Amino acid sequence: MILLFQLQAGGNPIMQFAPLILIMVVFYFFFIRPQANKQKAQGKFITDLEKGSEVVTASGIIGRINKIEGNIVHLQIDQKTFIKILRSSISNEMTAALSKPEESSK
Repeated sequence: MILLFQLQAGGNPIMQFAPLILIMVVFYFFFIRPQANKQKAQGKFITDLEKGSEVVTASGIIGRINKIEGNIVHLQIDQKTFIKILRSSISNEMTAALSKPEESSK
């Protein structure tokens, strides 16, 4: 019994940490890396905003950009309604969903 315990404890230290290293690699490729890419794309989208673009805010407000002043974006909601929002509150994913053509149901 004692001999068996000594054989298990005296193994290669790299092999003992292999499952932990494998879990870290899986987390990196399936969770950390895609999230970093998504944040990078959102940052590029925010910096490339321009007047006349139709966008959706994170709270779901749809509007057209009327004016951009630094971090403040003026959205035109309808003919006479304008609101000021922060540049960072414009959502890339929802704007892409808005501009994607709707599929006709068969």
